[in-house]
Amino acid sequence: MNYMLYQLQPKEKKMNIKTEIKKLIDENDVCLFMKGIPDAPQCGFSMTVSNILKHLKVNFKGINVLEDQNLRQGIKEFSDWPTIPQLYIKGEFIGGCDIVKELFENGDLIKLIKEKKIL
Repeated sequence: MNYMLYQLQPKEKKMNIKTEIKKLIDENDVCLFMKGIPDAPQCGFSMTVSNILKHLKVNFKGINVLEDQNLRQGIKEFSDWPTIPQLYIKGEFIGGCDIVKELFENGDLIKLIKEKKIL
């Protein structure tokens, strides 16, 4: 498999959610906050971004925001972006489905991934 699944542990739920989000982003080169998991996305937008990353053979951490309402709301506040999925590469917020799809289609996503030394 070319991705990792993350779930908040009970003791971690007590941590400040923004601190936990920052930790996830900092500790993973490619981090996708999504609805569902990469093998079973629960929305079409999350499936699209997950499939793009899989197509590019990028190792990524898929984080199911449906598992924790605080995480689901917290990531929106953290990025000041109202929708999910949200993709981060090397700590940088890339965007949601439409932006990732456009970057993929015009070749800029693979360039970014290579520039960031992910592949």
